[in-house]
Amino acid sequence: QPAEDQPGPEEGGPPPADPEQAPDAKRPREEAMTDRQKVRILVAKPGLDGHDRGAKVVARALRDAGFEVVYTGLHQTPEMIASAAVQEDVDAVGLSIMSGAHNTLFPAVIEALRGRGANDVIVFGGGIVPDDDLGRLTDAGVKRVFKPGTTLGEIVEWVDENVRPRGL
Repeated sequence: QPAEDQPGPEEGGPPPADPEQAPDAKRPREEAMTDRQKVRILVAKPGLDGHDRGAKVVARALRDAGFEVVYTGLHQTPEMIASAAVQEDVDAVGLSIMSGAHNTLFPAVIEALRGRGANDVIVFGGGIVPDDDLGRLTDAGVKRVFKPGTTLGEIVEWVDENVRPRGL
């Protein structure tokens, strides 16, 4: 069937083969997705905490939103996390902890990053963190702590608004 006889996307037909020819090809949301693709985020589980479902869900949500995500896996030391962050040239590190060791491990990751010259890497985290500890973590350099009940959309929105590629 000739191309001119086929219905277009607005009529329920297939989209154009060239995305640049698609209607609204340069919408602001797609431009934001391009910017997001430049942002690299390392998601890590410091310490002996073995609960990684939340970290994996957040990592996938960030990836699905267009960010480039590296997941380190369980049982990472602060030094391992900082080393991976530098090697992967990430713009932010997201830490997940459920064990209660956040007051020790979050600041230790920040110090390990500083020790490797990565002072400009943004550190954020999530997990079971009492309200009384939030000020201490902020003072240590943690930019944001997401508590239970935070939606994936809120996390994606915060990262989108607060994390930029370091080289720019």
